Amino acid sequence: MNRRNFLSLTGTFTGGLLVLPDFLYAFGKQNNQEITGNCLVFIQLNGGNDGLNTFIPYGNALYYQSRPNIGIPENQIVGKYQGMGFHPAFKDFEKIRQNGDLSILQNVGYPNPNRSHFRSIEIWQTASASNEYLTQGWLGKYLDLQCAESDPIAALNIDRIDNPALKGNEPHFITVKDPDKLKTKGQIQSTTELSGNPQLDFVRKIANSIEEGSEEIQNALANSTSNTEYPKTPLAKNLQWISRLIKGNLNSKIYYTSQSGFDTHDNQLNIHQNKLSELNDAIFSFYKDLKNAQLLDKVTLVIFSEFGRRVNDNGNGTDHGTAAPIFVIGGKNKGSIIGKNPNLIDLDEGDLKYEIDFRSVYASLLENKLNFNPKLMGIQHEILNGLF
Repeated sequence: MNRRNFLSLTGTFTGGLLVLPDFLYAFGKQNNQEITGNCLVFIQLNGGNDGLNTFIPYGNALYYQSRPNIGIPENQIVGKYQGMGFHPAFKDFEKIRQNGDLSILQNVGYPNPNRSHFRSIEIWQTASASNEYLTQGWLGKYLDLQCAESDPIAALNIDRIDNPALKGNEPHFITVKDPDKLKTKGQIQSTTELSGNPQLDFVRKIANSIEEGSEEIQNALANSTSNTEYPKTPLAKNLQWISRLIKGNLNSKIYYTSQSGFDTHDNQLNIHQNKLSELNDAIFSFYKDLKNAQLLDKVTLVIFSEFGRRVNDNGNGTDHGTAAPIFVIGGKNKGSIIGKNPNLIDLDEGDLKYEIDFRSVYASLLENKLNFNPKLMGIQHEILNGLF
């Protein structure tokens, strides 16, 4: 078994409980690098969110011509501005925009787009070109370069499965479904003896780092409370945990979670309304929580999807497309709309042409929020001006 498979085995929690074979013992206490300052929070919208029905070009008659069955009526659109406006479910996004805390990046994508869910999200997670296959995530590369030795809480993924964006050569993140149930103290015996087997010693180091990380997570939860009411939805619960961990001084650089259900080939009006309402309500609670705690300037929330949907509806929904908006909240962003309104005439095989390369967004986050040169990890794209 190689190092990557060992990491996959030992870095994931199911139901918040660590499961390790009996032979995997920790090999000594590591001193964590203290992580302070800014942090990034990512929400990955799985399935391909329909950007044209999220931030809507209502001022372009082609929008309604292209979507006779699913176009959002103009009188329902929220926050109309320069021909664009939000889906009515995003009513609180408009409040955040009015406060100057939301930037919208239009037409984000990449050259030669891939319309497969699995391949497109892999491209986003590894920051690869369309014809390039990488084995490390873009954030995993950053963590390998930034963190000396293993640092189990440099990043935290709150989800059911690992996120490849965080995978590197060293164990710098933990995936956990339920931080409240994360208890590993005493379940793993410690030893400082090396076995002479590099792979076994590597796994022992992971095992120890996971126990150490779980203790720090529990301490951060114990040192924080939430006075903001959150909805009773999975995404809202995940964001409430992230908020408590930030307020409890966990000092992770990166937090990651996801929301599924955006593959709206059929019954889109109802499904999309429900998913956007859940997203809006969860994010607005998170936003208010951090704002009340005076932490919003240090936390940058990024909401993205692997691709948008096609311009023309299919009768009752939309099929896989290409470019779509990214939403950035907090982190002292400039509260701007970056990029032109979607061009509904000059299309790429019926889909929007990208204007902003997503790797320029990554470069901006790394340089402006994490004080890290993106070129050190192979991202050669220029930073996106006007975001921070």
